[in-house]
Amino acid sequence: MDGIRSMNMDSGQMGMPMSDPGAWATAMNNLGMAPMSMTGQPLMSDFDPSLGMMTGIAPMNPMMPGLGIVPPPISQDMPVVKEIIHCKSCTLFPPNPNLPPPATRERPPGCKTVFVGGLPENATEQLIVEVFEQCGEIVAIRKSKKNFCHIRFAEECTVDKALFLSGYRIRLGSSTDKKDTGRLHVDFAQARDDLYEWECRQRMLAREERHRRRIEEDLLRPPSPPPIVHYSEHECSQLGEKLKDDSLFPDAIRVLLTWVERGEVNRRNANNFYSMIQSSNSHIRRLMNEKATHEKEMEEAKEKFKNALAGILVQFEQIVSVFRAASKQKAWDHFSKAQRKNLDMWRKQAEEIRNIHNEELMGIRREEEMEMSDDDMEDASESKDSDDSGPAAQVEALKEENDSLRCQLDAYRNEVELLKQEQGKVASVPPQHSEEEATRRQQLSFLQQALQGMQKQLLKIRDELKQREAELERSAEEKQRLESQVQSLQERGRSFPLAHTPQVRIPRLRIISTFLHVHPFGASIEYICSYLQRLDTKISTSEVEALLARLPCTFTQQLTGVGASLEKRWKFCGFEGIKTT
Repeated sequence: MDGIRSMNMDSGQMGMPMSDPGAWATAMNNLGMAPMSMTGQPLMSDFDPSLGMMTGIAPMNPMMPGLGIVPPPISQDMPVVKEIIHCKSCTLFPPNPNLPPPATRERPPGCKTVFVGGLPENATEQLIVEVFEQCGEIVAIRKSKKNFCHIRFAEECTVDKALFLSGYRIRLGSSTDKKDTGRLHVDFAQARDDLYEWECRQRMLAREERHRRRIEEDLLRPPSPPPIVHYSEHECSQLGEKLKDDSLFPDAIRVLLTWVERGEVNRRNANNFYSMIQSSNSHIRRLMNEKATHEKEMEEAKEKFKNALAGILVQFEQIVSVFRAASKQKAWDHFSKAQRKNLDMWRKQAEEIRNIHNEELMGIRREEEMEMSDDDMEDASESKDSDDSGPAAQVEALKEENDSLRCQLDAYRNEVELLKQEQGKVASVPPQHSEEEATRRQQLSFLQQALQGMQKQLLKIRDELKQREAELERSAEEKQRLESQVQSLQERGRSFPLAHTPQVRIPRLRIISTFLHVHPFGASIEYICSYLQRLDTKISTSEVEALLARLPCTFTQQLTGVGASLEKRWKFCGFEGIKTT
C-alpha cells in the first residue's frame, strides 16, 4: 500500500512541477496526506483530513522516515490497490478491483518492449511519453494509427512497472468526448532487438563461464612433462652419465625410449645406443635387490604381526581362564545375580573375540604352509628339470652368452675402426689440437685392451662350450646304456618269473636297485610293489618293506612334503660312498 502511494507521489513529482501548488495539494489530498511542500511547510492552512478521498486514514507527512521516492517491495500476500494517477495532460482512473487481472502473454526472453493498446484517438506521442516515462527511461516509441503503440524501455525491470498500468482508464484533460478517452491494455511484446541483446548477453555469460572453467581446469591439471630433446652427440654423452646414476635413471630411460621410438638409431650411432642400452641393463640387478629388500621387509612385518597376534591370543586365553575360574561354584555363589549376568556376558564376548583371533592366526599359518609346500614342489620340479636337462640348458646358456659376447666384440671393433678413421683425419690437424689427439689415442688403447680381453673371454667360453657338449654326449650315452640295462632286466624278469626261481631275493634286489636308480628322487613302497607285482602277483608290501629295511647301506627311507602331502620314499644309496671317495 505504501509502495503504491510512493509511486503516486513519484508520478506527481514527475508529472507536475512544484510551481502549481494547487494540483500538488489536490493529489496529496486524494492520498489522505496533509498538503505539504518539499520543505515540510503546509500548503493549505484550512486543510480538513475528513474531506480526502481516502477517509479513515490519518494524515501522513511525506518527509517522515521510510517514505522515500523509491517504493519499497510490495508483499505478494497483500492485495494491490490501484489509485487515481494525475498527470499534466491526462488523468488515469484505476479499474474495478473486483474484476480479474488483465491477461498477458508469456514473457519473451530479455523483453524490454511492451504493447500498449486502447489509447484515445487524440493521444499523441508526447502524451504517451508523459504517462510511461515515470516507469523508466524510454528508448523508442512506435505509434500506430489504430490507437496502439510499442514502447521500448532501457531496462527489463521497467516493463513490470508499465504492466501495472494495464486496465487503467485514461482521460485527456477534463473532456468526456469518446475520442479523448480509452482503456489501456499493456502486454509483453516480442522484439528482435530485445532477443538479439538477450542472446548476446547469454553468449557473453557462456564465454565467461567457459573461461572460468578453463582457468579452474588449468589450475587442477598436472604440469606437463618437459619436452624430450633430439639426439646429438652432446646429449648422448650426458644421457650416458645419467643412466649410470640411480636417482636420474627414470628420466634418462624415458629419454632413451623416446629416441629409439623416434628412429634416431642408425649405423653411425648404433654403438652409442648399444652402450646406453647396456647401461640400462645393468640396473636390473639393482632393481632385483630392491625388490628382495622390500620382500624381506614385508616378511619381517608379517612375522612381527604374527608374533603380536600370538601374544594377544595368549592374553585372551588368560582372560577367558579367569572368567572360567570365576564361573566355578566355589566363587560363583558369592556374586550377586546382576554380577553373575555381567560375568556371563563378558565371558561370552571374550570367547567370541578369542575364537576370531585364533581363526585369523590359524589362517596365517595355513597360508605359510601352503606357500612352503608350493616352494618345495617348485624346487623339486626345478631340480628334476635340471637333472634331466641340466647339460642341455647349460649348453644353451653358454651359446647365448657366446652370442652376446660376439655382439660386444663387434661393437668394440666398430668403435676401434671409427676411432682409427678419426685419428687419420686428425693427423693433418695443427699441433694446437694435441690434447684431443692424446685423449683419442688413450681411448683407442683402452678399446684395444677391452677388445683383447673380450677375445680371450670368447675363446675361454668356446672351450667351455666344447667341454659341456662332450659331457652332454657322455651323459646321453650313459643314459642310453642304463635304459638298455633296464630293458634287458625287464625282459629277463618276464622270461623267468620270480615265483619259480630258486633264488628269489637276488633278482628282487637287482630289480628294486635298478628301479630306484632310475628314480633319483625316490619312490613310495606302493609304487615299488605295483611295479614288482607286474612280474609276480604274490609279492606283498610288507615283504618288500622288510627286505629294504634289512639293507640300510643300500636303501634309505626319507620323508618328503609338508603337512597333508607328507610321504615316505625309499631311495637307492649304494653308490654314495663311491662318489664321496
